[in-house]
Amino acid sequence: MRRADRLFQIIQILRRGRGPHTADRIAEELETSKRTVYRDIAALLAQRVPIRGEAGVGYVLEGGFDLPPLALTPDEIEAAVLGAQWVAVHGDPVLARAAQDLRAKLMASVPERLRPLLLDPALGPSPYRQPIADPLDLAQVRAAIHAGRKLRLRYGDVDGAVTDRVVWPIAIGYLDYARMLVA
Repeated sequence: MRRADRLFQIIQILRRGRGPHTADRIAEELETSKRTVYRDIAALLAQRVPIRGEAGVGYVLEGGFDLPPLALTPDEIEAAVLGAQWVAVHGDPVLARAAQDLRAKLMASVPERLRPLLLDPALGPSPYRQPIADPLDLAQVRAAIHAGRKLRLRYGDVDGAVTDRVVWPIAIGYLDYARMLVA
């Protein structure tokens, strides 16, 4: 791996992690030595990349650092396409449309040599899924989750008893044949 690629990859590793990353962990992922990671971190610090490090704890990329990714790797493209395919099949109508838009944007932005990954990925979700009839407007539920708002729900159980509840939604689980609201 070229040094420039390694420097960008270190930034990417620090971006995606929630906690500190040790030099050992970075070296293992990059298949390089710990000493090389130390030199690369020093080079990034010399370029004013806001990395904070503490011996025995690891490295963290400070907030506010803005370096757009230069390009998606073939594996990142395939991951995005597979995720978009799954959401297009299993998500609510708003998310399904967003997944189709994502695939179109990827198609327009990736180099010609990587477009086959968008058109014919190696894996994909089952195309034989029956649509789920969602009694809730899941776009509205997602908006309430993002805004931290409560929802009033009225639903019936298997015996027909109707219940009114006010819930504070925190997550929606998208399963193959059901939706689960965590509140």
